[in-house]
Amino acid sequence: MSIPQSGGGPIEDHSQLAELLEKGCKPKADWRIGTEHEKFGYCQDSHKPLPYEGERSIKAVLEGLRDGFGWTPVLEGPHIIGLEKDGANVSLEPGGALELSGAPLETIHQTCDEVNTHLAEVKEVSDRLGVKFIGLGAAPEWRHEDMPLMPKGRYQLMNDYMEKVGTMGTAMMRRTCTVQVNLDFGSEADMVQKLRVALALQPVATALFANSPFFEGQVNGHKSWRSRIWRDLDADRTGMLPFVFEDGFGFEAWVQYVLDVPMYFVYRDGRYINALGMSFRDFLKGELPALPGEKPLLSDWADHLTTVFPEARIKQFIEMRGADGGPWRRLCALPAFWVGLMYDQTALDAAWDLCKGWSAEQREALRVAASVDGLQAQVEGIKMHALAREVVDICESGLKARARVGAGGMVPDETHFLNALKESIETGQTPADELLDCYNGEWNGDLSRIYDAFSY
Repeated sequence: MSIPQSGGGPIEDHSQLAELLEKGCKPKADWRIGTEHEKFGYCQDSHKPLPYEGERSIKAVLEGLRDGFGWTPVLEGPHIIGLEKDGANVSLEPGGALELSGAPLETIHQTCDEVNTHLAEVKEVSDRLGVKFIGLGAAPEWRHEDMPLMPKGRYQLMNDYMEKVGTMGTAMMRRTCTVQVNLDFGSEADMVQKLRVALALQPVATALFANSPFFEGQVNGHKSWRSRIWRDLDADRTGMLPFVFEDGFGFEAWVQYVLDVPMYFVYRDGRYINALGMSFRDFLKGELPALPGEKPLLSDWADHLTTVFPEARIKQFIEMRGADGGPWRRLCALPAFWVGLMYDQTALDAAWDLCKGWSAEQREALRVAASVDGLQAQVEGIKMHALAREVVDICESGLKARARVGAGGMVPDETHFLNALKESIETGQTPADELLDCYNGEWNGDLSRIYDAFSY
């Protein structure tokens, strides 16, 4: 989840809202890769989720990273709620999942090095504490009442609101994990093409990275239960956004969409002020009930942009949000998947040619089918397995065209980061399928074996 935004004075003209987004436009030489991944922490002996405080806790892990590896703490009141170092940050999801938000890097080789370093640091700290971390899309056994809510004002407000909209908002907050990548755009037209491809092909990512077939100790009937949760969370701020595919879409259309999303909060002097369900349009007029007579700052608008949760979203970059959290190889494969599609124009054009004829109904049906059936999904003659094969082929061509070398020049490009996905395509097996095979086979229905088998 995002941290409070800063910078920028009062909003004096409506045009500033779109201009904030437009400032994200960068020349291709400056495009970067920012990878984020979340993982569940638990006590090694009991398999119970970590509380915030105590000998074995999220706080103890954060303090261990701070003291052992030079991270700078981020505080909210008296509580340590994150860490910062070298352009990256470690933060807490509402239920205590630990997230690395990586620095903006030039290559996937660098991203993978960053992930390796982070997981090694976390393992060194957690091993001393009797704590483990596991990468899954949804908590396999834990129930709502098992999950603590982290001491962040934003989360308390969100929790209260989530209980009033949809049916699965608090489950998303406490019991799901994702891996996502943030990518740049060069112009408004480039943003439009990339966002359309990102939304249309997000179900392919959901299928390939599906890794949450269990929930509350049971097989749940979905390959990606995390994706299922997002489908019934809050209709005002989630989904596949058909308007993005309409003629004339651009930064201003995104502004109009976000303005219609009800607010969560306003951040002032280190405190989150309750603005649940209120209107940013009223805020622009100085008529926000939470702050009567006060008009918003650009930082308020930047904060509000972080409270929309569609399958892909724009800020000053594009976030790809459709994949389950998972094993190490998938953490590097996710940026490889999207960089291959997005950062080479020939590949981007090919990806758009693949999906531009789909209707809004087909895109939504693919989203649902990917959640339920993963690579076995079918929608109106579109077979996900064949589609994924074609998309990954485009990814590979895009990465070859980038030709970003690694390992001191020994590795000619970034294509090997797709190997986990290519194996899934060849076998038809996603991580969810592998988990189900274990559960129905050698585990003999004992879901507790997932922790030893799949923890980092």
